Amino acid sequence: MREVAIIGVGMNKWGELWYKSLRDIFTESALLAIDDAGVDHIDSMYVGCMSSGLFVGQEHLSSLLADYLGVCPIPSARIESACASGGLALRIGFLDVASGASDIVLVGGVEKMTDVPVEGATFALSTAADQEYEVYSGITFPGLYAMMAQAHMHKYGTTREQLAQVAVKNHHNGSMNPLAQFPQKVTVENVINSVMIADPLRILDCSPITDGAAAVILCPMDIAKKICKKPLVKITGSGNATDTIALHSREDITEIRSTKVAAEKAYKMADKKPEDIDLAEVHDCFTIAEICVIEALGFVEKGKGGKATEGGLTALDGKIPVNTSGGLKSKGHPVGATGIAQVCEIVKQLRGEANDRQVKNAKVGLTQNMGGSGGSSVVHIMEVV
Repeated sequence: MREVAIIGVGMNKWGELWYKSLRDIFTESALLAIDDAGVDHIDSMYVGCMSSGLFVGQEHLSSLLADYLGVCPIPSARIESACASGGLALRIGFLDVASGASDIVLVGGVEKMTDVPVEGATFALSTAADQEYEVYSGITFPGLYAMMAQAHMHKYGTTREQLAQVAVKNHHNGSMNPLAQFPQKVTVENVINSVMIADPLRILDCSPITDGAAAVILCPMDIAKKICKKPLVKITGSGNATDTIALHSREDITEIRSTKVAAEKAYKMADKKPEDIDLAEVHDCFTIAEICVIEALGFVEKGKGGKATEGGLTALDGKIPVNTSGGLKSKGHPVGATGIAQVCEIVKQLRGEANDRQVKNAKVGLTQNMGGSGGSSVVHIMEVV
């Protein structure tokens, strides 16, 4: 397999983009990535998108977005794995370049979620859960993650305040990200006193509905060395795994097994251990998700994620900064784009381009993107060379 570099990244401002279409926001981010990479063509394209048919009534994105970007007749594919669609698209683009099938590959992610009423967005997102055994019974994703939170609190003593600390930390980081949807800071009291969604989760424990896109350009390392004028970032590890889609079918709902297995694969490929990671972007769709994920990634012992967050381990100046971009919680969560935006943040950090939220001496970064309540997970490890 060939070594694969990320030579360009692009992301637009996220939020409620009423006056832009899905094709507009994708093309904006793709052109930013192409410009950042300094390439004059791409050989193939992969697009992560969960549910454009339900959100905007548009399928067949492989053709639509290649057409609108002006790159036909290159091969193009739309990738879907619920909220892990972007991360999985990156993995497939990585394998395309590593195999030698393509040299210059654009991997993007996009979702336009605000063109439907809230109940329409809730329905679209619920398709990532088990329709016959979960959704039919009236459960939503806040409800599923609330059950995970209750179980974690009961089993390990995780507190309501520790959940809130995840939101406080990520909004602090997001306040320094000009592309974030909700860059305002919040306090523990703000989180705990916000509107109840599903006990114990309040609205400030939940990521928002978002319009947005992000894109990266991949190429083999030998080409990157010739054309890239910025520090080179190499993908050294990639892992993908699944778990039961239904929460009730799992042995332990406090553990995200798909993330644990995907991370083990990525660590093995990269020849790294959790303690080698300098920073990470993880899937904090709900505050409890980040706590469970940092345990699954091996950053802390199982059950210690809440205490670690409260103690500052994952803060911007902590031992392992997590979600320096603001995460899904502050930056936003246009589900198909999230996995790619995570990579954009890690690349900027490794290049030293993250400005006020820059992590000192960042050399190795990790992204973790998951679908549903952890039914699928993708983990990537990147290093600056």
